[in-house]
Amino acid sequence: MKPKPPFQAMALTSAIASQLAGGPLAGAFLGKWIDGRFSTEPTFLILGLLLGLGAGTYGTIHLVRTYTGDD
Repeated sequence: MKPKPPFQAMALTSAIASQLAGGPLAGAFLGKWIDGRFSTEPTFLILGLLLGLGAGTYGTIHLVRTYTGDD
């Protein structure tokens, strides 16, 4: 098997990091915004954080499976 170029590995690493960090951050910001609109303080923040974490994890798994050819 031919080794992959190092820049491709760096791109995969940065994509994984951005998905794992971006999902929960986006969920937390959206949840905090919804909490501010409806005065339901930590409810939607926690829900958004958990949904963002799940979405980031799912996106990362899908990305790695596509990269390795297991899709």
